[in-house]
Amino acid sequence: MTRERFISEVRVCQGQLRRFLTSLCGDAALADDIAQEALTRAYVTSDRFIGNFKAWLFRIAYNCFIDNLRKVPQPAVSIDSYEVQHLVGAAATDGAFRHEELKRALALIPEKERTAIVLHYFEDLPIKEIAAIMQAPSGTVKYYLSVGRDHLRQYIRL
Repeated sequence: MTRERFISEVRVCQGQLRRFLTSLCGDAALADDIAQEALTRAYVTSDRFIGNFKAWLFRIAYNCFIDNLRKVPQPAVSIDSYEVQHLVGAAATDGAFRHEELKRALALIPEKERTAIVLHYFEDLPIKEIAAIMQAPSGTVKYYLSVGRDHLRQYIRL
């Protein structure tokens, strides 16, 4: 792949890539750092690229996200009744904070479920493409979506 083609392909999907990583991380600055790492890795290996560029780039970004999780010790997330009440109450009191409520709820669900939900509902990717990005069978992706939706329902009253 030429440098020019790589740049043009990145321009097409860079907004989606950043949105995907921001949704996974919950932190725009960290998402930008991970995106930069992913783009660097992609460019270095672009001479071997064959196939769907967006799925390939998202897979690299997802791997960078996982690598970042492994580097940084993750604090245990405790979901007490106050947090659940706060998340549920936000929707009932003010619809303007609906997206913030979803963002908080997404942070509470497991990473694989969050990834499947973000790719399917935010990025509008088909199951097959999500399976390629997550390197999981289509049935497993469907399972992550189903269980992830159930987990989100626990934290948000729609």
